[in-house]
Amino acid sequence: MNQDDKMAQLTFATVYPLYVAKLARKNRSQAELDQVIQWLTGYSPAEIAAMKINPELTLESFFDQAPQMNPNRSLITGSICGVKVQKIQDPLVQNVRYLDKLVDNLYKGKSIEKVLFK
Repeated sequence: MNQDDKMAQLTFATVYPLYVAKLARKNRSQAELDQVIQWLTGYSPAEIAAMKINPELTLESFFDQAPQMNPNRSLITGSICGVKVQKIQDPLVQNVRYLDKLVDNLYKGKSIEKVLFK
């Protein structure tokens, strides 16, 4: 199993608290994380609340079932783990890295408006 396959099989319930903990270190809120997820995927706050406790929902399913992936996600640029997100070929890996990049931008202190291109 390669790294991309492992990423696809990670559960959202495993990854979500890691994002929350990362953002909490910089006094960023869970509400901001949910807002970023909502912007990227089109999930409602209630859907996000249900998914973050679902131990069977993989990242692959999370992104495949997203109601409306934001068409502006292609505006997200930069590198994650030394790889430019805009050059990633696999759509699932690219979407995961888009979310990583949005979380990183919050972590680095950018305003939610800048992070979400408002």
